[in-house]
Amino acid sequence: MFSKKFRNFLLFGCIAAIFAAVGYWNISPERFLDKPPVSTAENPIDWYATNTHTIQYLPDGKVQYEMTSDKAEHVKATDVTLVTKPDLNMYRGTDFPWHVTSERGEVNSGGTEVELIDSVRVQRTDEKNRGTLITSTRMTVFPQQEYAQTAQPVRIEGAGGVSTGVGMKAYLKESRIHLQSNVRGQYEAR
Repeated sequence: MFSKKFRNFLLFGCIAAIFAAVGYWNISPERFLDKPPVSTAENPIDWYATNTHTIQYLPDGKVQYEMTSDKAEHVKATDVTLVTKPDLNMYRGTDFPWHVTSERGEVNSGGTEVELIDSVRVQRTDEKNRGTLITSTRMTVFPQQEYAQTAQPVRIEGAGGVSTGVGMKAYLKESRIHLQSNVRGQYEAR
């Protein structure tokens, strides 16, 4: 009936038409594979709040700490609260609080640990009007213990000089700071 040449031409023409259709409709083999079921909880945030304000009191009624943030989002799976622009004042029952700020933070479920992330600043002016400023990229603060620590590079400005180091343990109640390694200092002679 049909010549061999015409049959080959017709066969290759059909194959080319199929490839053109696949390309045109962008049909890929992956579309026909079994896909895992899509989770109904795509967003792990179960609640959020904006312009938050939290106050924790000591047993004698004095303010232990006060924290504000632009936004707080609670992650249900980990029971961690993500805060944006946290601003923490740790009064320790005194009139001269440690003022702690950062770009972001993560608060554990009991509020006993706050992980501060990016542009961390811890500052205080004491009763003699002497200022202390501690800066780092990341720091963990334990408000109830009035303690802060980091393994990141730290810069401390105060007492007429500047100290830098890697890693820090700060006992905020006693205003005592220990730098862990690579400590350098520059002080003004008076």
